[in-house]
Amino acid sequence: MIAELLFAVFFGLLLLGIHRKVIARIQRRPGPPVWQEILHMLKFSFKTTWIPKTASAALFVGVVLVAIGIWSAALFVVISGGSLLVIFAIYMLHKIVEHGFGLSSGSPYGKFGGVRSVISAASEIPLLVSVAAIAIFTHSLLISDIVSYQEVHGPLLITIPLAAIAMYVVLISKMPFGPFSIVESKELVSGYKTEHFGVWRAGLEVCNGLKTYVLLLTFILVFIGSLPFWLTLLTMLILVITLSFVCALSPMLSPYDSVTVQTLLAGLMLVYVGVLGVMS
Repeated sequence: MIAELLFAVFFGLLLLGIHRKVIARIQRRPGPPVWQEILHMLKFSFKTTWIPKTASAALFVGVVLVAIGIWSAALFVVISGGSLLVIFAIYMLHKIVEHGFGLSSGSPYGKFGGVRSVISAASEIPLLVSVAAIAIFTHSLLISDIVSYQEVHGPLLITIPLAAIAMYVVLISKMPFGPFSIVESKELVSGYKTEHFGVWRAGLEVCNGLKTYVLLLTFILVFIGSLPFWLTLLTMLILVITLSFVCALSPMLSPYDSVTVQTLLAGLMLVYVGVLGVMS
């Protein structure tokens, strides 16, 4: 499991670096090297580490460890074919952790970032509706059962494309520099991460790599099915590139508009799931 964990961190950070590079090239900028996020993580690991005087020391340090812990657990759940409900619960718990990040430092930028993380919880609604659509077709929420179902009936990406789109929107909401990235918008400096530095910031980078890898892998297993390892990585890369195009070509929405768009999408998905339930 340690080897899988380390690979997920480094490959997830590499994908985030590719994401930044693609956005830069679309916007006619050279952009950073694709391994920049890995360099950030390594750089912060050796930087001087401190805790601000205004911070709650236990919360300031604890939220970093909790963030790494929950996404490590999520990786284990996905690899072992566990329940999608656990992944959904971890995703919701991450919002609480983000809020904790913002409150822990005492920084006004961090506090605003923490508040916006709660507002952005609207992105969880399409995920819940997507999970409901999957349950209607597969009669199970175990990832292993969903993969087995697709081996017989074909990818859910074709069977229930709107549910896949809803999950895709969730992926967009977790990618930096996207239309729903209200937690890390420029007026908040680095949002809830503003005051975290040194090894604590390196821990946040580890969490970002894990989170990216887990969410992409979950999407592939749930809507495409089991693939050879190399093809899974290639599919992740293709997904990230498409996400980068969306992020590069879409303006960042205000917190109000972000919630409105995602709530409307969730409403459409509820109607879609209702129709699926009646037809099945």
